[in-house]
Amino acid sequence: MPEFPKILIPSADDSGKRLDQYLALQLPDTSRARVQQLIEEEKVRVNDEPAKASLRLKGGERIAVLGEVQLPPLRAIAEDIPLNVVYEDNDLAVINKPAGMMVHAGAGASEDERNRGTLVNALLHRFRALSDVGGELRPGIVHRLDKDTSGLILVAKNDEAHRRLAEQFSGRQVKKTYIALVHGWPKQDRGTINASISRDLVRRTRMTTRRASGREAITHYTVKQRIESRYGKFTLLELQIDTGRTHQIRVHLSSLGHPVAGDTLYGAPGEMKSRTGKVALERNFLHAAALRFEHPMSGEALSFSCELPEELQEFLRKIQS
Repeated sequence: MPEFPKILIPSADDSGKRLDQYLALQLPDTSRARVQQLIEEEKVRVNDEPAKASLRLKGGERIAVLGEVQLPPLRAIAEDIPLNVVYEDNDLAVINKPAGMMVHAGAGASEDERNRGTLVNALLHRFRALSDVGGELRPGIVHRLDKDTSGLILVAKNDEAHRRLAEQFSGRQVKKTYIALVHGWPKQDRGTINASISRDLVRRTRMTTRRASGREAITHYTVKQRIESRYGKFTLLELQIDTGRTHQIRVHLSSLGHPVAGDTLYGAPGEMKSRTGKVALERNFLHAAALRFEHPMSGEALSFSCELPEELQEFLRKIQS
């Protein structure tokens, strides 16, 4: 648990910064919206006095952070949303998640925004009972996929299955295969990216490999096809990951100078132009294509795969035509 109060002394270089901006940089696990809530709840003191988020610092102030934001408890609710169920039994289910669907609700928006349209909402309507290990906001969720990543995701229906599956993930026994289309041609036909990942302190919606600290992240890639098109060079990659960090494949490929097509957050262009026209992709070209693991109760080896969704196949046809 964090220790409070947390005391911060801004330097002369911080002169002119807003208080909320400064704190968001100094508290890497706390968003600017959360910082502003802390200030509104008077859990931040500047020189022993309450302050406003817009306060401009001069440098040398004594800033005390007295606690954390108190959020109302959230409970996911069932919602009638179609699901593509690849497999299910009494203990687990494998779902082919579409791009554009969040796996579970976030904690930084209103009640309705946090608790509508997610995979969890759909799962609760379809299966009724799911494991509680992940908490009331993430029932059944053993691992995650980014909102704009499609493909296979594993769901636990009961607590024992959840715990055993989580052990397989932590022991790196679950094998996940992804397909990605990236800009440019990697120098090697196969390789391993071993670069730690942490939150980007400037653009907080991004992750980065450029900070000294971070969590270990390992991604293996193999070139499946090199494409030279009128819209530029692309490479179709098959990837396996040993770890499951936030945005791992996307930030790793971007660090090589080969961002995932459609991934404007990590440097891909919003649209690709040629002399005769242009094409755009409204999602990331990243798909969780295969999943291998042992059944948590029987120990049986299970393997599942799913094809690229039609919008990604159509994009490939356009750039190859």
